Amino acid sequence: MDALVEQFFNLAIMERGLPLVLMGLKQTALLCLMVIPLGLAGGLAFALLSLARSRAIRWAAVVGIDCFRAVPPLVLLIFVYSGLPFAGIRPSAVTAVAVAFFLNTSSYYGEIYRAGIESVGQGQWDAAASTGLKGYQALVYVVLPQAIRNVLPDLISNTVEVVKLTSIASVVALPELLYSADMVRSLTSNSSPIVLAAAIYLVMLWPFVRLASMLERRIAT
Repeated sequence: MDALVEQFFNLAIMERGLPLVLMGLKQTALLCLMVIPLGLAGGLAFALLSLARSRAIRWAAVVGIDCFRAVPPLVLLIFVYSGLPFAGIRPSAVTAVAVAFFLNTSSYYGEIYRAGIESVGQGQWDAAASTGLKGYQALVYVVLPQAIRNVLPDLISNTVEVVKLTSIASVVALPELLYSADMVRSLTSNSSPIVLAAAIYLVMLWPFVRLASMLERRIAT
């Protein structure tokens, strides 16, 4: 038991590694501030394109969504970071992460948005048209607010997954939270910094997990 505590719950090592871990937390926060808004915007674009009147546009959007959902985000990140240089494009680590995560998260957000829009009955479109609103005005002012409300728990849950997804940025040596904790672990030969990083993720994300659950129950009733 003492060996377990020493290896995984060593408070002295956690304290020594805390400054570096907090620097990684700052990088993780910056990544989230970059990736989540891009993903939300890209997902909305995917959803609207998948519901377009043009069959070609719909199929293109569906193929894009399915492809980026099917490809593991780690593979996508490695392809962007290591594959694009062969095409003469050399993205920085931050740019590669932003592009890869944008493609991946947009596809998931797009499916959520699409489900939300389709959950709004045709009667809402007809009621909006009867008041003189044009198609895009009905979408913006009538349909989208209801659609987002219907799928808000799913949007929050997916956003939690996006935050956890940032941990794979360590593959391209971007010093986010997990990468920084692992650096401390390698320097100290002790796993306590990894436990510290896990605790930080828990503190950050647990309120959002509870919020999503609460909204799910409220919408269900």
